[in-house]
Amino acid sequence: MERQVYDRMAELDQQHWWYRARREVLDALIRRRVRPPHGARILEIGCGTGHNLPMLGAFGSVEAIEVDESARGMAEQRLGRPISAAPLPSLDGVPERHFDLIGSFDVIEHIADDAAALASIATRLKPGGKFVMTVPAHQWMWSAHDVVNHHQRRYSKASLKQLVDASPLRLEAIGYFNSLLFPVAVAARLAGKLRGKDDGDDTLPPAPLNAALEKVFAQEARLIGRVPLPPGLSLFAIASTAERLPPSATWPSPARA
Repeated sequence: MERQVYDRMAELDQQHWWYRARREVLDALIRRRVRPPHGARILEIGCGTGHNLPMLGAFGSVEAIEVDESARGMAEQRLGRPISAAPLPSLDGVPERHFDLIGSFDVIEHIADDAAALASIATRLKPGGKFVMTVPAHQWMWSAHDVVNHHQRRYSKASLKQLVDASPLRLEAIGYFNSLLFPVAVAARLAGKLRGKDDGDDTLPPAPLNAALEKVFAQEARLIGRVPLPPGLSLFAIASTAERLPPSATWPSPARA
């Protein structure tokens, strides 16, 4: 991602409605559908400025990876210990069969070889471990926001399912979220294109609007993992390893391949 994206993340991740509500939704999804074991070993890949780490820390002991030096420094301050810079798909130095839960939130769409990324992630999970990812939905929603964030693609529900099904992981759940605001987002994006304004603006809205948007999005925390949500701006997938993994040579990490 471009430097300005990380700078904006650092500025807004505790205030902006999208960050705040998404943390509530992810927390609910993990509690409801993942249910990590007590004292779980957790890894967030692509943690950015570390704004998800306290939420994940409620489920166990958290480690993290971030390739951007400046964002990693802020995340280390929040976590209170060093954070790895190992990139996907190689994940050099990240131990195999080590984690109960790996999260990657709006990261896989940045990786050119997303299939290799999932294969590598699978080797880092314990037998029965779970992987939770979120990605942006609908290629037809492509905008300047995707360009600035260096996205390789947006996903359909079918293409995300195909990605997981082709990996060593077993798909457990898949669905949309950020659905309640989806009609508003589509209308705003179409209006922007008609006006010739497609700048990927993510500035903080005025306080009353910011609070209203957060309240609407956060309502999905009551629904996610319980009922399928209609099409939304994002997709989630939960996948797991087999209870008994074959020898690691069957799924070599890219570093050894």
